Amino acid sequence: MIQISTYVHDDRARLDITGRFDFNGRKAIREAYDPLLDDKGVRSIEIGLDKVEYIDSSALGILLLLRDRAAEAGKKIVLCRATGTVQKVLAVANFERLFEIRS
Repeated sequence: MIQISTYVHDDRARLDITGRFDFNGRKAIREAYDPLLDDKGVRSIEIGLDKVEYIDSSALGILLLLRDRAAEAGKKIVLCRATGTVQKVLAVANFERLFEIRS
């Protein structure tokens, strides 16, 4: 089960994801980021990954789709605070070439 908390401050938004980030969470993720993509005041969206227990290839696809949609809307996606296995999965997938990744 996935839980998502959304915070907006000035021109930055943050989605903090908790739990298993997999195909079953696609609807919840989309419902969380769609309003942020539509918000003209938001310039960047940070995705907090420090509370993600598990991430799979479908979640990576969701992040890639979000990155593409954000680029179309003139916004930047930043992946933040990935640890452990999540950090390793992002590294194996070469996501540092596709996203800004912050500790």
